[in-house]
Amino acid sequence: MSSFESVFGDSPEFVARAPGRVNLLGEHTDYNGGYVLPIAIEQQTSVSMSHSNSKQYALYSEMLDDIVYFTLGKSPTEHFATYVYGCLMEARAVGMKVPVLDIYIQSDVPMGAGLSSSAALEVATLRVLRALTGFPLDDVQIAQLAQRAEIQYAGVRCGIMDQMASSLAGTREALLLDTLTLERRLVPLPPASAVLVLDSGVVRTLATSGYNQRRTECEEAAHQLGVQSLREVHDISLADALPEPLGRRVRHIVSENARVLRAAECNNAAEFGMLMNASHTSLRDDYEVSVPQLDQLVTLLQAHPDVYGARLTGAGFGGACVALCKPESLHQISEAVLQDYSSMGLKGRILVPPHWVDRTATVGGGSAS
Repeated sequence: MSSFESVFGDSPEFVARAPGRVNLLGEHTDYNGGYVLPIAIEQQTSVSMSHSNSKQYALYSEMLDDIVYFTLGKSPTEHFATYVYGCLMEARAVGMKVPVLDIYIQSDVPMGAGLSSSAALEVATLRVLRALTGFPLDDVQIAQLAQRAEIQYAGVRCGIMDQMASSLAGTREALLLDTLTLERRLVPLPPASAVLVLDSGVVRTLATSGYNQRRTECEEAAHQLGVQSLREVHDISLADALPEPLGRRVRHIVSENARVLRAAECNNAAEFGMLMNASHTSLRDDYEVSVPQLDQLVTLLQAHPDVYGARLTGAGFGGACVALCKPESLHQISEAVLQDYSSMGLKGRILVPPHWVDRTATVGGGSAS
């Protein structure tokens, strides 16, 4: 395995890390100005930097075993490099003097699994820039710069949730975030509970078109209700006056915001789990972003006696499921559920916690299509 020293010939001057995240509750509410409840995961991205004597920035990815050279003012063509390039440009835009750098990326955040590997990369990059330059940036500003970098330079029209979670959340405390005002507070997990994330093995090939369609539907519903965003709607019965599917979309957003706020005040794992179960039902029936494989995996999780609740997490149309479980049973739950899932010709894998990934990363056969 390579290292900063083997690639660049010396030790890095500064290193910073940032975690991935999983969203416990509050799905598709962020672009409606609503509430979200993400939590950081143990897997992290590390970014190391040193001043360079070259005229070009050198960016090496350990995961891809690829090095990219670029200058500011001309974006690199390699997609992973655009996230770092965007952070450098956004930092410079707020007055940071960004020197030419050697940059090394290492990460164990699973890529393409809906755990915000991109936000972890952005936040870690901005954290190490802050350390290297001494430029004053607080953790909220880092999240805001990271979001702008992803929108402007990586071409992803993302909300602020992922970057705020990576910058501010902990692994035992979720971040209750009002995406409209950025008001926030940390919320501990209920006692005797832990988070499990399983990948369905279904690649989210429809996420982009479906995601954009849902955004458009929410905007049209808000327009018909005479509000700026669905955040302003609190009476779920107003959805009855709208044509379908707009009424269903409103029912999900209003009920999901209420679930997030209720969960934030909940100190009981069983009650929290019931809210997660209700969230999945709403995402499946009212928001229509689930697929049969996700439904099957959620059903298996919900049926396990040591699981409090489970739901799809992320945009849907494939991807992962999150469950709140008894901590002492995480290994047994994941093995039993993935074994049953594989008996249906499907292949899943453990994403969080990462402790058993090398040993039981996948169970059973089938196509991960």
